[in-house]
Amino acid sequence: MPKFLKRGMDASAIKEADTKVRQTVEQILEQVETRRDAAVRELSEKFDKWSPENFRLSAQDIERAIAQVSKRDLEDIKFAQAQVRNFAQKQRESMKDIEVETLPGVVLGHKHIPVESIGCYVPGGRYPMVASAHMSVVTAKVAGVKRIIACAPPFKGGPHPAIVAAMHFGGADEIYVLGGVQAVAAMAIGTETIAPVDMIVGPGNAYVAEAKRQLYGRVGIDLFAGPTETLIIADDSADGEICATDLLGQAEHGPTSPAVLLTNSEKLARDTMAEVERLLKILPTADAAGKAWEDFGEVIVCDDIDEMVREADRIASEHVQVMTRDPDYFLKHMRNYGALFLGARTNVAYGDKVIGTNHTLPTKKAARYTGGLWVGKFLKTCTYQRVLTDEASAMIGEYCSRLCILEGFSGHAEQANVRVRRYGRRNVGYAEAAE
Repeated sequence: MPKFLKRGMDASAIKEADTKVRQTVEQILEQVETRRDAAVRELSEKFDKWSPENFRLSAQDIERAIAQVSKRDLEDIKFAQAQVRNFAQKQRESMKDIEVETLPGVVLGHKHIPVESIGCYVPGGRYPMVASAHMSVVTAKVAGVKRIIACAPPFKGGPHPAIVAAMHFGGADEIYVLGGVQAVAAMAIGTETIAPVDMIVGPGNAYVAEAKRQLYGRVGIDLFAGPTETLIIADDSADGEICATDLLGQAEHGPTSPAVLLTNSEKLARDTMAEVERLLKILPTADAAGKAWEDFGEVIVCDDIDEMVREADRIASEHVQVMTRDPDYFLKHMRNYGALFLGARTNVAYGDKVIGTNHTLPTKKAARYTGGLWVGKFLKTCTYQRVLTDEASAMIGEYCSRLCILEGFSGHAEQANVRVRRYGRRNVGYAEAAE
């Protein structure tokens, strides 16, 4: 049975905080719905102290922003985008349109059709999340989305130059300096100056995530995202320093980010806890990471590797870092995770920033039923059918008629019957179909 050396915050406290967020977001969405641009401007002024003449950047604005980014930073952004683009293209190539003759004269197929327009949200509060532009804009571009708009909040009184550069080089068609729920609402609902999109993607704080949840159905979304989560799976081949570093490296996202160590070595568990305390004394982001570790950190000691797999699947974490003698065992046996990072040579930061896999991943146990953002999220798999011969239409029609009558759908049945009468060798009426 798993032994908890440390537990996180009680679920009831988390639920209370979620309720407050939900109510606030409802009010903001209603304001944007009813007053459009005026509400967006007031909300931006209220939350971000930002009310420019135009929230959308002109071509000249974009050029000025990019000019503020160092040559090395621009090269690094382009390198990261090349990795994301390459992997997304390989994923796209794996998705084939198909057409097959399933019966003589009956042809079925599907096509992968890009979403027409999307809105990408790039967070920029505590940290300017430059990499989020790669993950959403670049991937959508590879999928073939025709209109890509991108929003990021102001940073120190204006557009963040590196975020603007990443959006521009990623392929965004419209770039707005606009943050928070008001940005998500403007993209999804539309205003006098911002045409609405069909889908909203990208991470954000609790309010942005809740806005996406409430708008889902009116527009598509990528994921119901919560705070960043990390799970370290390690045995005694790992050491406390690297485990603690990887836990706090993700906990620094914010004070509500769960960081969990799962191990079959109590010595490693205690070594890691000691290293966490040491690192929190010197880590520049210890304010956020320390609060996350205090309230949401967990340390779990299992009896054996199979119990570790079961616990990992129960936790269903967004990021799972595996540092064991046989990390491929977890690749083979685990079922619930956003992304796996196998072996000590890789880590979650590689995936977050540069290696090429997408960093927008399921949280709050959503890994039980979905994967993360990828090129396929921007594609609709749409089916079609055609019947080539009279004989095939009549044959399918006879089956269809009987099955419709079985369910009581006489109008459906007549759709089949009229074709049996027209294309078949004999008439089929309601009475005969019901036999």
